[in-house]
Amino acid sequence: MADVPPSFYRLSIKALILNEAKDKFLIMQEQKGIWELPGGALEYGESPQADLRREIQEEMGLEVASVAEYPSYFVTFENSLGNWASNVVYETIVTHLDFTPSDECVALQFVDASCLSDLYLEQNIIQLAEQFKPERHQ
Repeated sequence: MADVPPSFYRLSIKALILNEAKDKFLIMQEQKGIWELPGGALEYGESPQADLRREIQEEMGLEVASVAEYPSYFVTFENSLGNWASNVVYETIVTHLDFTPSDECVALQFVDASCLSDLYLEQNIIQLAEQFKPERHQ
């Protein structure tokens, strides 16, 4: 019998940061050009809320005001490296959007499904845009 690699999904906690009208969500452009959701891998022993606070501070230099107790969305996708990944997405509020550029964040943009066609996106954004229901966040 051939060796079968173990099943593995990379699990990341991502932020759903909404615009004022709550009809678009924030994405960030990494230095390599691809657009991604804010957040990252869940560290051992860390809550999703603490993870988002740390990741957003590290990636964007932003202060998180609050993170929802429960996730709003769950997406599974094949990422740009050809690996399967899962994102647990929590509605998150930041105190402001005056970010500090880094390798992980050189630009910010609010989007919905109608304005994604011209962007170099990670697949999780496409999946989230398909699931995104603004009326759930009013």
